[in-house]
Amino acid sequence: MLTISSALETIENLSNRPLHSTGAWQPYAILTHCAQSVECSMLGYPIQQPEIYKATVGKLAFTLFSALGSMQHPLDEPIPGAPELEEHGNLKKALARLKKAYIDFDNYTDSLAPHFTYGDLSKQDYIRAHVMHLNNHLEEIREYSA
Repeated sequence: MLTISSALETIENLSNRPLHSTGAWQPYAILTHCAQSVECSMLGYPIQQPEIYKATVGKLAFTLFSALGSMQHPLDEPIPGAPELEEHGNLKKALARLKKAYIDFDNYTDSLAPHFTYGDLSKQDYIRAHVMHLNNHLEEIREYSA
């Protein structure tokens, strides 16, 4: 399910497990990156792809991911212009930040910022995008089972 409730349940399940990454980023960086993405949808992404890219490649990618209910993207690629990710940190704080980002997004009523690749998204589309993004990154977390 691609809902905020399902994302919050997943985050809660992660909080009681030892987390290890099979990818380039450690769990702290993964969780922080996912929180940044949700936060940027409300505050604005620091760097945008060109409008023609968002209207063509970005729109096609989101449409495909949305139809599949999952996404695949480079899992070691930071959000362009976002603060640099630290590899290690307090996992409980990273999980709390991610949880807060989803709750803040759920309660958010102002205009949403355009996604840096997909362009303008509705709130429902953003929810789908954020949960698919989280799920894709969690593919690199060991000892995690959905």
